[in-house]
Amino acid sequence: MKTVPPLDQIAIRPLADDAEAECCARMMELSEPWLSLGTSHGALFDLMRNPVRERYVASLANRVAGFIVINMSGALAGYIQTICVAPGNRGSGIGSSLMLHAETRIFRDTPNVFLLVSDFNFAARQFYERLGYRVIGEIPEFVVPGHSEILMRKTSGPIRGYPAGPTGSG
Repeated sequence: MKTVPPLDQIAIRPLADDAEAECCARMMELSEPWLSLGTSHGALFDLMRNPVRERYVASLANRVAGFIVINMSGALAGYIQTICVAPGNRGSGIGSSLMLHAETRIFRDTPNVFLLVSDFNFAARQFYERLGYRVIGEIPEFVVPGHSEILMRKTSGPIRGYPAGPTGSG
């Protein structure tokens, strides 16, 4: 039986440095959907080093146990680009904690949280649905031939009139 750490032992903070980015890239290399999508280590490392994205790690006992990457610009501001939990920490609440952290951050600025999930990644899709995400579309062959990406959204309302940022101006 898996030992679940108390949530107060999980610290979520910004990614610290290239060493942590490397750790996260290695974590993705061993996980779906990146395995099936054939994403290179270099591309994963570059994603984790992209300063335009907000990158947060969940640490447990001073070790990176998972991470999340958010894009707060463009047409789909509030897009969770990726989330990953280390294989030995899955099912422990770390993924849910990372999603809550991202949602809290995103909902400060926009009423919508978006994400894509590969059509073959059933466990991830079920996880997102349990957290209240709903399918709003499908993008066939967006990343690789023969597979679709499923666009999901969690919302607190329409974007028009939503207070943007801490000042409340829309």
